[in-house]
Amino acid sequence: MTQEERAELQARIAALPAGNITYKTINGKKYPYLQWQEDGRQRGRRVKADELASLQAGIDERKRLQAMLKAAPAAGSTTDALHLTAFSRIGEDLRAYIRPVLSFRKRECFAQLRDYLHGSSADKVFILYGLRRTGKTTMIRQAIAEMDDDMFSRTAFIQVTAANNLAQLNQDLRQLERHGFRYVFLDEVTLMEDFIEGAAPFSDVFAASGMKIVLSGTDSLGFLFTEDQQLYDRCILLHTTLIPYREFDRVLGIHGIDEYIRYGGTMSVGGIQYNTPTFATKKTTDEYVDSAIARNIQHSLRHYQHGGHFCNLYELYEKDELTSVINRIIEDINHAFTLDVLTRRFRSHDLRVSAANLRRDRSAPSDILDQVDTDTITEQLRQLLEIRNQEEQAVAITDAHRKEIKEYLDLLDLTVDIPIVHMTDFNTRDSRTVITQPGMRYSQAEALISRLILDDAFRTYDLQERNRATERILTEVKGSMMEDIVLLEMQTARKDAQVFHLQFAVGEFDMVVFHPQTASCEIYEIKHSAGIAPEQTRHLRDEKKCAETASRFGTITGRHVIYRGETRDADGIHYVNVEEYLRAL
Repeated sequence: MTQEERAELQARIAALPAGNITYKTINGKKYPYLQWQEDGRQRGRRVKADELASLQAGIDERKRLQAMLKAAPAAGSTTDALHLTAFSRIGEDLRAYIRPVLSFRKRECFAQLRDYLHGSSADKVFILYGLRRTGKTTMIRQAIAEMDDDMFSRTAFIQVTAANNLAQLNQDLRQLERHGFRYVFLDEVTLMEDFIEGAAPFSDVFAASGMKIVLSGTDSLGFLFTEDQQLYDRCILLHTTLIPYREFDRVLGIHGIDEYIRYGGTMSVGGIQYNTPTFATKKTTDEYVDSAIARNIQHSLRHYQHGGHFCNLYELYEKDELTSVINRIIEDINHAFTLDVLTRRFRSHDLRVSAANLRRDRSAPSDILDQVDTDTITEQLRQLLEIRNQEEQAVAITDAHRKEIKEYLDLLDLTVDIPIVHMTDFNTRDSRTVITQPGMRYSQAEALISRLILDDAFRTYDLQERNRATERILTEVKGSMMEDIVLLEMQTARKDAQVFHLQFAVGEFDMVVFHPQTASCEIYEIKHSAGIAPEQTRHLRDEKKCAETASRFGTITGRHVIYRGETRDADGIHYVNVEEYLRAL
């Protein structure tokens, strides 16, 4: 089969439906369902009667063409000379695999992978790890696509599964080495049960003999255990989880801080550059939290042989309570990582804050959120988020659990601490925990709205009042999240400065950027509004607060409001558009 024939056959296969038709019996009647595998998970949907025949024909044709493709070796391929255990792609199979990403824009961290492959680094493996849907496999395909013909002819991509083990993979690598392969990518390598305990040969044997080995996977903890126990200083680590606004904007082509708040955190929004929205619905968000975070620890903890690490966290997982705890943390918009947050009776922070703010609104106060059945809405939201109250918990959560949860989420780069400095007590060490995947948090606010609009008392108000109340909830959430995003990205970008929230006895500066070397600082307010209003700058203009700040942190070189409006100066205050600000970091 020629290359052109093979490519045409692969295109025909890709256009046909994947999976199988199964039947479910409901109330004595059989209904057809389409089931297929996607991202390692079983998916399914109900099949309509009028599409059943054509869908089945398409599935049958796909299987026929796949069998034809499998039986026909690619022109110029060495597949017939290799007998690899793991599923591998080389030659034209590999070229077809990389073709879909040729037009994709590259993440900033891609340069580190390129430098490893094309550089002189020896005796080291490259570890590409992070949560699901943060661009790991796409980066690998992009790196292969950049290779010249000589490099490409010596490149293999291996898709590892739980059915593989290190002994088999060792034999595969030896075969590839004998056939002249020098660039080997091992995707989802931590799925192997013996990976953590036996990863040393990747560097000691194969990288040391001249191979460039790239290991990738979602099990961050497994890779960190491996680095600690097996690979030591013989690996280069690249974590992909943190995706700042500027990458979301540039790589995905999605613009606007509100879009980032709604979907940000993964490289998958609306199919514009990558694939389907991860945080488009509460259901898809739940699936992500469960598969990418809660279930992430299962393999590494179960197979880590030295014991003692995260034993309390594993206890929560075994009792099916880890997702509940994670959702509690994400829902608490103050991000106070305390035992009280994890154990108190669940109440919706968003509902309480929005009710209070509507009640004391200066222009049009409203008690609409005071009139709704708060208990019922809270209970429905609690069940939707799968959050368990203390009496339902099979495990009594202690401070040991809290510490391990915090440590693990930090290792995943899902949480980052932002310092809070108290002007009244400099010895107090305080911080706020920021969730680095905003879409995960925002989906919970939308879940609250879905419960609220069903409330009987709420529906008695006119549409304008109801819309105002729901918009107030979402605006409160967006405002706090925008502040978190700016603080997080500023702290990440400005390693030469100290970035923190400054708390006074009364009032605060949302952000202070302190430059110790020049004995100077800049003070900021961060507002979700698109317009200029006097109350935005009242703290920035407070001479007492400014004098106290200058005494402690040096000359104030700028007073800024970061907001959604146009960048401009007004009355000694620099107003800067949040999207411009984040893109420039």
